[in-house]
Amino acid sequence: MLKSIAEDLRNCLPLETMLSSEHLALQKIQQQPEPTVHVDAFLYDEDSIDSLCEEGKMSRNYCVVCGSYQTAPLGFISHSFSLMELKFIYHHVLPDLSGKLLVDVGSRLGTVLYGGYLYSSALQLYGVELNGDFCQLQEMIIKKYQFTDRIKVLHADICTQDSLLQNADVIIMNNVFEYFLDEAEQARAWECISHNVRKQGSLLVTVPSLEESLSGLQVSIQLSSWVEEVPLNYDVYPEKDINREALEQIHLYKIL
Repeated sequence: MLKSIAEDLRNCLPLETMLSSEHLALQKIQQQPEPTVHVDAFLYDEDSIDSLCEEGKMSRNYCVVCGSYQTAPLGFISHSFSLMELKFIYHHVLPDLSGKLLVDVGSRLGTVLYGGYLYSSALQLYGVELNGDFCQLQEMIIKKYQFTDRIKVLHADICTQDSLLQNADVIIMNNVFEYFLDEAEQARAWECISHNVRKQGSLLVTVPSLEESLSGLQVSIQLSSWVEEVPLNYDVYPEKDINREALEQIHLYKIL
């Protein structure tokens, strides 16, 4: 079913899965130290990328000196979890979610919500998304696949959702602010999260780590008195073709 959802979304979006309304994110990707392209990991797995490269629709390399044979690998960035990462989160990172409220901050295409619907028993799955275009896409999928009983999408700034954050049992944040907000707005958003996500024992899943997300920002957040990191076992999939590096970006924290 998730593969069918991915196909529906691919048909609605350009190959790079970035919308023209995402000015700041597009600009930040262009400013990366090495040429970087956005490839959505939920929509395009490694086999899909290989096929697109063979068809000449995508490349894994860029030309160092235009017109020469000196090429180097392109950097890839995704703002969605892959199928494997979703399975890892719901089967190996999070406990049983029966009766629990999960919030995905910056739900984008809704992948965390669909994964939570199919891979967990979470009572309610809320996506909070600032971009109206992505909210419409999520609503389309939720209606088509009849997920409306457990999934709700809010077109809102997370800083307006104090009550939702205070009541959440699980909060998921994947690359959520860095590409979409300037540094002052990032700091404001993190202050808001740390102020409201205080329910003892609730869980926070982040990519990258909180330390990495907060480094370089002007915030007064004391991680040691707010959260405790829970060690994860990244060796649950012994297969050789697993992207372990991507799994190692996933961090779990318990609210103290």
